[in-house]
Amino acid sequence: MGWKKLIFGEKMPDKDDPKYKERYEKEVETGKKFARITRIDKAAAWLQRFANEHRNLFLAIVFGIVICCFTFNIYRIALVCNASSQQKQTTATQRQEKALDKLHGKDRKIKELEMKYEKLLKEKAERENVISTNNKSNTSNNESQKH
Repeated sequence: MGWKKLIFGEKMPDKDDPKYKERYEKEVETGKKFARITRIDKAAAWLQRFANEHRNLFLAIVFGIVICCFTFNIYRIALVCNASSQQKQTTATQRQEKALDKLHGKDRKIKELEMKYEKLLKEKAERENVISTNNKSNTSNNESQKH
């Protein structure tokens, strides 16, 4: 497939074009069969009949739904704008920490403290090992200098 075909797509086939006629008829028949099975055709016919019989009511319902959706979108935009100006900016890490705190509560904080404490103990033990090793080497150096 060439780039031009990918970007611009195929030319829309004409339904009477002999090259695409069989394909068009097959797709139309498949669509009709799907509509019959799912009863979309009967629902569409009922809706069309209702719209023809009650033109003003149908228009009021449709435009009412559109106006409600539009109003709800404006309401949500206003909420987001107000929330962003009232709340302080938080990073994704802070939001994640807050969610984890809600989920695990005190247990998580206790485990974090335990891990920090264990890390500090390990560092302290390593420092003591280094100091004792240095002391031993210093004392052995001092003893060798005395002899």
